[in-house]
Amino acid sequence: MTSEPAFDLVIRGGRVVLPDATRDIDVGIRNGVVAALGADLPEGKEEISAAGRLVLPGGVDSHCHMDQQPWEGKATADDFDTGTLSALCGGTTTVVPFAMQMRGQSLRAIVDDYHARARPKAHIDYGIHLIVGDPSPEVLRDEIPALVAEGCTSMKIYLTYEGLKLDDYEVLNVLDVARSQGAMVMVHAENDACIRWLTERFIAARKTQLRYHEKAHPEIGDREATFRAISLSELIETPILISHVAAAGAVEEIRRAKARGLLVYAETCPQYLFLSAEDIDTHDLCGAKCVCTPPPRDKSNQPEIWRGILDGTLEVFTSDHSPWNYTDKIAGGPDTPFHRIPNGIPGIETRLALLFSAGVNGGRISLQKFADLTAGAPARLFGLHPRKGLIAVGADADIAIWDPERVVTIGNDMLHHATDHTPYEGQVVRGWPVMTISRGELVWDDGKVLSCPGRGQFVPRLRPFPPQQGLSRVLAS
Repeated sequence: MTSEPAFDLVIRGGRVVLPDATRDIDVGIRNGVVAALGADLPEGKEEISAAGRLVLPGGVDSHCHMDQQPWEGKATADDFDTGTLSALCGGTTTVVPFAMQMRGQSLRAIVDDYHARARPKAHIDYGIHLIVGDPSPEVLRDEIPALVAEGCTSMKIYLTYEGLKLDDYEVLNVLDVARSQGAMVMVHAENDACIRWLTERFIAARKTQLRYHEKAHPEIGDREATFRAISLSELIETPILISHVAAAGAVEEIRRAKARGLLVYAETCPQYLFLSAEDIDTHDLCGAKCVCTPPPRDKSNQPEIWRGILDGTLEVFTSDHSPWNYTDKIAGGPDTPFHRIPNGIPGIETRLALLFSAGVNGGRISLQKFADLTAGAPARLFGLHPRKGLIAVGADADIAIWDPERVVTIGNDMLHHATDHTPYEGQVVRGWPVMTISRGELVWDDGKVLSCPGRGQFVPRLRPFPPQQGLSRVLAS
């Protein structure tokens, strides 16, 4: 009588990237989780040869936007179907997008609607961040604690954007409830007054060309807002994560805070390493494809972003995928002023390849550092560890198999998002994910999509920090 194979799937012959080493071993998968790691594992019902390839943890993209409620009458190009499909084709197996509450809305209602949008469409597993745009007493007292208990254990706040921005008093209230719930607070750190003041004066002077987008979002505003967010978190003794760090001055403030022992974390994104202010300053409106906030800075900032990655100041590398069609960006015609162009760029499918090419193949970072930036650290900081973010016995079998030498010229026609452009058009990378496995199921096979909408699952996340029920030292003194 023939015995059943030991595993549902075995990945053989690859170089497996573990948290502490890279080893030539096999990966045995059973019931959607990693069941064994070792040489010459018994057979599986299915087998994949990874000879000559790298076996990496599937990416965790902890900052992306999809199927978001309309912003100023416009909707993002990607819903959960195309957004998560694009992610998995780029080697990402878990995403954490945002349920965005604006002034006057119920946060609970927004999250319930977001679940309804995601459930029938997601190809891969997902969590949900809360965007707190109206921290009313009811939201702070009732809605946030209940949603954190349900596994939405992080929230984002904005220091700019009409309809979303919070004043310092409101920020303190959100930080206080996050402290009591053990939740992570992400901060969009730009100085709103600087942006509004400069924008009004540029418009009055008829300086509305694209180049003024970056000038109206000054680097000094990033630095000030980062310092302010850190100061408020220090007062309440609440960990925070500074989102999408773009400017050298902001990196410096975060590094100083870490040196003082504060629990301040930070992320950066491809646009701050592979785009610059020069890409926005074009003779026509094609530079609108690179308009986002904070904007790509002068190239002189890029060495400091790399330094922040290398020394651990910037722990997380996300896409901040915020896909607007170019036709929507320039809906005002050839003279669309900079302040009327929707902020955001696509990047969920190209995130990993860009960093792998310039970081690993560029000799800047190790394979372990790459895996931690793109999977391990976001999983730990947002309550997905140990289920996600690493290859280990007992973890979900979320794996990306890479051809480390494949040379690819990025073009929008090869990508799977619903956006009509990529800002990385024509960029050449070396290293590309050729297979993606989500919970033990092969969903991307070197150009062939094997997934379907609705197979992804909502992942309730753990609280990343112990809830603090006592008073902060300031109040207790």
